[in-house]
Amino acid sequence: MRLATWNVNSIRTRVDRVVDWMVREDVDVLAMQEIKCKPEQFPAARFEEAGYELVLHGFSQWNGVAIASRLPIESVETAFPGMPGFAKGVEGPDQPQEARAIGATVGGVRVWSLYVPNGRALGDPHYAYKLDWLAALTEYTREQTTSFPEVPFALVGDFNIAPFDVDNGDPTVIVGQTTHVSRPEREAFFTLENAGVSDVVRSRVPEGLFTYWDYKQLRFPRNEGMRIDFILGSAAFAEAVTDASIHRNERKGTAPSDHVPVLVDLALSRTDDDQPMIFG
Repeated sequence: MRLATWNVNSIRTRVDRVVDWMVREDVDVLAMQEIKCKPEQFPAARFEEAGYELVLHGFSQWNGVAIASRLPIESVETAFPGMPGFAKGVEGPDQPQEARAIGATVGGVRVWSLYVPNGRALGDPHYAYKLDWLAALTEYTREQTTSFPEVPFALVGDFNIAPFDVDNGDPTVIVGQTTHVSRPEREAFFTLENAGVSDVVRSRVPEGLFTYWDYKQLRFPRNEGMRIDFILGSAAFAEAVTDASIHRNERKGTAPSDHVPVLVDLALSRTDDDQPMIFG
């Protein structure tokens, strides 16, 4: 199986580019973030013509996640247990959930396409929301990897965190002053990994290879980017990984996303029938 993640930054703007890349790279499963549309607005026909079925979760022109797959998609969820919501100016536990997560089982792999909250600024309510969101994801991950250790389990997407200094080449992103590199965010990322998943890409790509470059101030030509898009997998998932790559060239050309795809190859020995189908 070839599984990839890509923050497409508006699928309606980039559908041809995304599908062309999927076909060219022979991708079986693509998790997308920032689709920025409602389900009825999603350009599904282009994917279906290329042989992919879809599940998606989106409310408006903001956020939104999706999974496209050549394999049957089963057991779809649009939130993990405990996932908090957010509404500007609203406090308390009953805030509406945003379209930031979708999980499904494909080819025996339980995969979540995730768009972690940005955080906006240190001290902003959205920053506290980001940390709470990651804490809930960590508890869910720990429960899943403990209860179903034999199931390949993957958290993929835009985490909006550069966990190590080498992952940040943007001179405007400064430790202690901005989000994405603050100590609490990095600690939340490492705590998530300690819940039973690991970065299955890092050891297979060159150090300092980024996945995101801001559109402003020639960030891409200067290679002033960040590595904030990850594929985190359980032990069963990591054991199946045979290769990984970050497709930097997708940041080039006409109207690219500000993110590029991250891809892994998996050699899976089990089939759907071998996997327990209880999740949540």
